[in-house]
Amino acid sequence: MNSKKALNREQWQSLGKALKIETRAWIGETYCTSTSGKTMPVISPIDGREVAQVSQCGSDDVNRAVGAARSSFAAGSWAMQPPGARKQVLQRLADLILEHNEELALLETLDAGKPIGLTSNNDIPGAARVFSWYAEAIDKLYDQVAPVAHDGLGLLRREPIGVIGAIVPWNFPLMIAAWKAAPALAAGNSVVLKPSEKSPLTAIRLAELAAEAGMPEGVFNVVPGLGSEAGDALARHAEVDMVSFTGSTAVGKQIMRSAADSNMKQVSLECGGKSPNIIFDDVADVAGAAAAAAMAVFYNCGQVCVSPTRLLVAASIADEFMEKLLVVAGQITPGDPLDPSTTYGALIDEAHLARVLSFVESGNKAGATLLTGGERTQVVENGVYMGPTIFSDVTQEMKIVREEIFGPVLSVMSFRTEQEAIEMANDTDYGLHACIWTEDMNRINRVSRQLRAGTVCVNSNGTLDMSLPVGGFRQSGFGKDRSLMALEKYTQVKTTFIQFRDA
Repeated sequence: MNSKKALNREQWQSLGKALKIETRAWIGETYCTSTSGKTMPVISPIDGREVAQVSQCGSDDVNRAVGAARSSFAAGSWAMQPPGARKQVLQRLADLILEHNEELALLETLDAGKPIGLTSNNDIPGAARVFSWYAEAIDKLYDQVAPVAHDGLGLLRREPIGVIGAIVPWNFPLMIAAWKAAPALAAGNSVVLKPSEKSPLTAIRLAELAAEAGMPEGVFNVVPGLGSEAGDALARHAEVDMVSFTGSTAVGKQIMRSAADSNMKQVSLECGGKSPNIIFDDVADVAGAAAAAAMAVFYNCGQVCVSPTRLLVAASIADEFMEKLLVVAGQITPGDPLDPSTTYGALIDEAHLARVLSFVESGNKAGATLLTGGERTQVVENGVYMGPTIFSDVTQEMKIVREEIFGPVLSVMSFRTEQEAIEMANDTDYGLHACIWTEDMNRINRVSRQLRAGTVCVNSNGTLDMSLPVGGFRQSGFGKDRSLMALEKYTQVKTTFIQFRDA
C-alpha cells in the first residue's frame, strides 16, 4: 500500500479495515505460531477494539529463535560477509520500509494510538533512515594498528559480539527497534527482537521485509510475547551474548540480574527519565520557549522517555511564562489518530491511563494545584484519551516530581538563582535528558557541565539527528543508541599480536 497523494481520514479508515495483519513470530526463515499455541490480544487504544491475536511466545520459542541466531552466526552467513555486502541488504531494507510506509504507519497507529500523520511522516521514514544510516556507515570504519616495537605488529580489530537480544518498548515500536537492530546487524551480529506485547505489529512485519531484502536465514528473528516470559527468557539465555533494552528502570534492573545469573552477558540499558527543562530569565523568546516546553512534554501524549516533565522557571518571569504555556496547552487537544490533522492521539491502553490518573490523584492529595487537564477525555467511543495536564505549586518531595509518569503530566516549579536551578534539576534518581533556555554563553557552559544527564539540549528540546547518541546517567541506564557509538556497543575488540623473526 503505497501512495504519493495524501490520504484523508476516511481513506485511512478504509485502508485500516482492509489491512491484512501478520500475527506470528518469525524464527529462522519463516513465520510460525508459538510452541504452546497461545495468543495474546492486540487492543487498539483508538477505540478499544481487538485488532489481532498475536502469537504469545515463551521460553521454548525463545530457545528456537536463539538457536537459529546462533547457527547463523556460527556459519558466518552474515557475520563473515564483507561490510559492503551487509550494506546492500540493509539499504534494501530501508527502501522496503519506505515502500511499505502506509502499511507500517497504519499498523503502528492501530497498535499504539499514535496519530497517522506522525507515524507516516515521522516514525516510519525515521526507522528507514536508521537502517540507511548504518548501512552507509559500516563500510567506512577502520580498525587500528597499535604502536608496538618495530619487529612486531599489533592489530586491534572490532568483531561482532554474536547473538544480540533486543527488547524494545511500546511508545516508538519500529523506531527503537531500528535503533537496536540496524547497528547490531550492520556490525555482523545475529538478532532476536522481542517487541512489546502492547505494540508488536510493525516488528513482526519488519522480519518479512528483512528476509525480502536478502537477510540470511536465522540472522533476524522476532518473538512477540510477554516481557515476564519471552523477555525474561531472552535475558537469561546462556546463548545470548548481549541484551540491549529500552524500557523502565525496574525492568532494566531485573535484566541486569538475569544477565549476571546466566552467562554474565553484556547489557545495554536505556531506562526511565524525569527530565528537567530550565527556563532562565534571559531567554530570548518567552512565548517560543513556552510553546516548545508544551510541545515537548505533551508529544506522543507524554509517552516519551526523554520528556521534560519537570519545568523549572525563573521566578522573575514565571507569571508571564505560565500564561503563555497554558495558552499553548489549551490548543493541544486529543483527536482521532486516523485523522491526518490530529497531532495528539491516544494513550497506549486502559491500564496505563489508570496509572497516569493515579499520579494526578496523588498530586491533588499532596497539595499541588491542578491548572488544566487531569481527566479522561472522550474522542472516539471506547478509546483511551487524556488531555495535557499541568500542576503548579509542587515540591521536590511529591510523587509527581520524583517518579516517572510516562504520560501527559507536567510539574512546574520556580527558582531564584542559577545554582538553585541546577540543584533542583539534579535532585532525581534519573539522568537521561535535560534542557536549558538562555542566551548567556557562559551560563550555557557552566550549567550544561553541572547537569547530570546523558544529553543536554540548549534552546531546543532535542533532535533525532543520527550522528548524536542517546543514553543516560544513573538510573536512566548506560550504553548509547544512535551514532557510531552504537556500532562500538555491538562489537568487541580483539587484540592480535604478531612477532616477526629477524631475517
